[in-house]
Amino acid sequence: MRYLVIFLLFSPLLLLAHGGDDHAEKKPQTGAVVTYFSAETNSDKYELLLKYEEIEPGKEASLKLFVSNYLSNAAIDGTIKVNIPGNDQIKLEVVKLEKGIYLIKGIFPNKQSYNLAISINSELGPDLLQLSKIEIGKALPVAETAEAEHSHWYESPWLFGAIGLIVGLSAMFLLLRNRKPGMATIVILVCILIPVSTLQDLRAHGGGHEEGGKGAAAMSTSFVIEKETQFLFNILTEQVETSDFKETVPLFGTVTGSPEGRAVIQTPQSGIIVNLKVRPGDQVKKGQALAVVEQAIDAGTQIDISSQRNQSEAEFQAAKSQYDRLKAIEDIAAKKDVTEAKARFETASKNRQLLESNNGSSGSKLITLTSPIEGTVGTFNYAIGAVVNSGETLFEVTNLSKVYVEAQVFREDENKLRKVSSYTIFNLQDSTESQLRLLSASQTVNSENQAGRMVFEVINPKNSLRIGENITVQASLSGNSRNVNIPNEAITEVNGKQAIFIKDKAENISISFIVKGAGNGKNTVIIRGTEEGEKVIVSNVYQVKTIYLNQ
Repeated sequence: MRYLVIFLLFSPLLLLAHGGDDHAEKKPQTGAVVTYFSAETNSDKYELLLKYEEIEPGKEASLKLFVSNYLSNAAIDGTIKVNIPGNDQIKLEVVKLEKGIYLIKGIFPNKQSYNLAISINSELGPDLLQLSKIEIGKALPVAETAEAEHSHWYESPWLFGAIGLIVGLSAMFLLLRNRKPGMATIVILVCILIPVSTLQDLRAHGGGHEEGGKGAAAMSTSFVIEKETQFLFNILTEQVETSDFKETVPLFGTVTGSPEGRAVIQTPQSGIIVNLKVRPGDQVKKGQALAVVEQAIDAGTQIDISSQRNQSEAEFQAAKSQYDRLKAIEDIAAKKDVTEAKARFETASKNRQLLESNNGSSGSKLITLTSPIEGTVGTFNYAIGAVVNSGETLFEVTNLSKVYVEAQVFREDENKLRKVSSYTIFNLQDSTESQLRLLSASQTVNSENQAGRMVFEVINPKNSLRIGENITVQASLSGNSRNVNIPNEAITEVNGKQAIFIKDKAENISISFIVKGAGNGKNTVIIRGTEEGEKVIVSNVYQVKTIYLNQ
């Protein structure tokens, strides 16, 4: 029992010597390294950002100047002049590197702060801005290395171990003196566990606050995108403002051909293609010949045709002989007989000519296929000499100058559609809007999804809409409202939440999670998450999102 008591007395020291922590390696944390100085300013037209490294007085320095549109963040090309107010002796040269990026070269003689006056003239107009406090001779701050773990004297494990040892020895002395070894063992165990558990609790709580702070910093809503990257990815912004907003109801539809805009050309008889006058993609006019088909005639039909031709020939010869005979004795013959013989001869001659022209000597008939509308010939797989059957489709001619759109409308949207002022679609191909004319409201419903069908007519002069294409029809409701709204391109999804990115300063970007309101296909009302005057990123949002998630 005595040896067990002695072992238990020294066990807290062994635990404390081990550290009481997990086995994860603790690496020193290093602060962000500052590699350049910067200064920025802006007006209602321009935003300027100046970046430079350490500049030694009396030596040539190079400073990089970024010029962008204040509202859109687009790089600006223009005439740049730089000078130092009140100091004409320092000459600064401006060299254009690329669009929006300029290099300022010069020698600063003294170790002090300088102000630069920037004169700009571009398509936005002339302007004069000042960049203040350009530090000459100042060293970049050195990145500080934080201690891996810092503890106060009252958090020392040796202090807790010493207290536990003293309490344990005192309790052991008193209890053994009173000859109560069992009670002494229990008290020693309690004395051992209290300091160790207290130390672990303090470390857990103290370290928790520290790690919580670090976690919060890692999940910061603000991050940096350098100006070079912004120009490279063409990251553009738009100022948030309150404006008139017209709500729309989206209807999903499919483009179909109009009755007069699509024609199917079929052969009325079986035969062989003997001539093709068009190729796929050719533009044809109404009535233009597309192909010639030679009718194929079987043996029975040929016999009938031969019989008809022989009969017609015999009739022609008999009528000719009778007419020639009566004409020879026309002086003594009755005039009525001569007239009848002449009529019979002319009729037999016409029948003979018609039969020969339709059948020819080979017993075949040529059929010319023409286009019933003006349009474009579709693809086909026929060549000269190909055999075609009666009723077989040879060509399709399509005219897309006017098409129909069949859109689905659900029951919950029907009440809103009673307030519609116009219907439009947005063509992504040519970035234009087209007005639609309602031809037929919903009369029947789709048995699968219970959606009604509305038919629209749309003029399509640039052929940007194609048959079978799925599009969205925007039904604009009557009446306007004034709301804070932003382009749909600015909205993205981050961790399952709708978010936008806001440009706070020249290189400082922040993410804002939003609550969306109504939309109209191009813009969306923002109920919460942004306010008027902020500059929201509206282009290449995916790249910005990637940079944010990888920070």
